[in-house]
Amino acid sequence: MAFTERFSNLPEYAFPRLRRRLGAHAAGGPVIDMTIGEPRHPMPAFVGEVLAAHLDGFGKYPPNDGTPELLDAIARWIGRRYGVSVDGASQVMALNGTREGLFNALVATCPEAKNGKRPVVLVPNPFYQVYAVAALAIGAEPVFVPATAETGFLPDYESLPAEILDRTAVAYLCSPANPQGSVAGRDYWERLIRLAEKHDFRIFADECYSEIWRNAPPPGALEVASSLGADPERVAIFHSLSKRSNLPGLRSGFVASGPQTIARIRLLRSYAGAPLPLPIQRVSERVWDDEAHVTRNRALYSEKYRIAGEVFGGMQGFQLPEGGFFLWLPVEDGEAAAVKLWRETGVRVLPGAYLAREVDGFNPGKGYIRVALVAPQDETRQGLTRLRDCLFA
Repeated sequence: MAFTERFSNLPEYAFPRLRRRLGAHAAGGPVIDMTIGEPRHPMPAFVGEVLAAHLDGFGKYPPNDGTPELLDAIARWIGRRYGVSVDGASQVMALNGTREGLFNALVATCPEAKNGKRPVVLVPNPFYQVYAVAALAIGAEPVFVPATAETGFLPDYESLPAEILDRTAVAYLCSPANPQGSVAGRDYWERLIRLAEKHDFRIFADECYSEIWRNAPPPGALEVASSLGADPERVAIFHSLSKRSNLPGLRSGFVASGPQTIARIRLLRSYAGAPLPLPIQRVSERVWDDEAHVTRNRALYSEKYRIAGEVFGGMQGFQLPEGGFFLWLPVEDGEAAAVKLWRETGVRVLPGAYLAREVDGFNPGKGYIRVALVAPQDETRQGLTRLRDCLFA
């Protein structure tokens, strides 16, 4: 199949699709945008100072894999956060955020065939769209596995037929999940890792929301794999400074895994990737070493969790997320609810169906809207109150 033909059936990306859908209608009030998960809390105060001190680095070609200092800073953070010792030089690679890593890691590691057949890539449904696009780009078969209220908003990969699991090359999982905010507990990770060992596939753990949580820090895939004594190549974790540190424009993250996996990704990236500029790497090094700003950031989200609980307290079907900064609110029809909300109040939210794929006539996101809690507290309260009074009064 031609490369372009693989994408011929892709739906329009969520945000242009929403702009087109709402564009025919005037806003029913002062606009409050609660669609995009772009952090709006203050970035660490020292970022500008560190950047200014290393401006001359823009005049040099940066190392593709990351400076030794940055890789060591990331390895130290993994050790503090998860109690796992990794070698920065061989088990960590810097990324331009997680999106390019989640895509390129699949290109670098997925075989052309698995057990003599077309390989499968497991994708939770709803999902971050890059998972499916990466699978299609390499000619793998994306298998969309519903993550619904009945499954705790996590995909039940164990229920898949053996024929699918034996063809599986990679399983993606986001925890805390986007959009539902569900967290994969230690038991879930253990079962998934054992399943991956039994059927010989890799796990790509998208953990970019790991530092935004309500009650307890979510366990990590690498942490659980290490405690099980699993092959370090079995799991790759992807992290970013976008949500943790309110630096989405820095485009800085990392992937960590076993040395063979990292070597494959590095090889591909040496030809097809764009390394982080040296000043950005110096800023990232400092940011990974600082936890004070992360604690302050989490406190701001905790207050917005509290506000959401006040606004929606007692509403049937409402539950606060365990992590991340989205509400996943049940409605009869997400797109109709988003249009009504926009026309009557000026609040923009994202229909859940735009984040999911219809399989066998069922789209697990259709009966939901996703609401981002990224605005300042007063604006968040106002937006949530308008939403409640419009859709749930």
